Amino acid sequence: MLDERLLRELTPRVISVLVRRGADFASAEDAVQEALVAAWETWLDDPPRDPKAWLVTAAWRRHVDHVRSESARRTREDREALEPAPGPAAEEDDSLALCFLCAHPSLTPSSAVALTLRAVGGLTTRQIAAAYLVPEATMAQRISRAKRTVSGVRLDEPGDLATVLRVLYLVFNEGYTGEVDLAAEAIRLTRRLAAQSREPEAWGLLALMLLHHARRAARTDEGRLVPLAEQDRSRWDTAVVAEGVEVLQSALAQDRLGEYQAQAAIAALHADAPSAEETDWVQVVEWYDELLALTGSPVVRLNRAVAVGEADGPRAGLAALAEVPAGIPRRTAAEAWLREHDGDLARAADLYAEAARQASNAAERAHLTKQAARLRHRAVDVSENQELS
Repeated sequence: MLDERLLRELTPRVISVLVRRGADFASAEDAVQEALVAAWETWLDDPPRDPKAWLVTAAWRRHVDHVRSESARRTREDREALEPAPGPAAEEDDSLALCFLCAHPSLTPSSAVALTLRAVGGLTTRQIAAAYLVPEATMAQRISRAKRTVSGVRLDEPGDLATVLRVLYLVFNEGYTGEVDLAAEAIRLTRRLAAQSREPEAWGLLALMLLHHARRAARTDEGRLVPLAEQDRSRWDTAVVAEGVEVLQSALAQDRLGEYQAQAAIAALHADAPSAEETDWVQVVEWYDELLALTGSPVVRLNRAVAVGEADGPRAGLAALAEVPAGIPRRTAAEAWLREHDGDLARAADLYAEAARQASNAAERAHLTKQAARLRHRAVDVSENQELS
């Protein structure tokens, strides 16, 4: 059986080798995909001792074949440039350089994210389309246009750091909840980027990833989504939490606050609390205020409303929620939670059911459906008790 994870890890490295040898990005990506197909056909019976070298050789030969068939009139110098470089494939990991290529300033942020998820993350076009809630054909066209845009860009030309950070964050989130486990790869790349950069936001993003990743084992129970307040905190990885806090403190010490540092500070407050009830919600709200000032994001405003509900009571939270536009993902679920804690069980149950219909994944849908059923059962019990009294 082939190691799919190994192939996914090798793909960006092999693309990078081809680009460094002179292939344009689109041609390199196409050649590597053909080599991967060949690997599936041959490795079961005859696995190579050096999988990366095998893929580099196979992909480069396919690239040379394509170029020669398309242009037989190339000069002698062009033909020599196409000859394979001698020796084994380089051991350096070019995944980070490939991230910068995919985040080139000539691309829109959405195209950069899609291209990175495809080339570096190894996601299929179908998986990326599902994450963006667009048809697969639409996403295929977007990725093709992005590949053509960066075709003439050298791998050593600078990309945009802010876009790279945004892309890595989205890759981490896809790996955390999606079909393909990319969280560890996103952390590895962000760790390398932070080590090479003096930018505190790179360190802030690394801290945020670590603090979220530390809670991963407790987020689900036999496929069931476990909310933060109900998680078994003994299952949190305290060593990873400690590293995340240390990284965050180093970033904050530079006194150049950014949105990833603010998000990491909120995550650190959750990680520091022995229980949900002991969370310093007043400070959480203060950090959400900082984050809202930095981003103006309606999603941040939504999360702030929930934190206000914890710090100042559900009615204060509902007042804050009124400032969040309709249609923001999970707004209905947030209102359901606030209504429940305000004692309006019937309305909360209806809102949980509505939120379940809006959920984007099965685990979240099942959790919200269970919440609706729980509250309807409680509402019936309350009604019966009132009649008896």
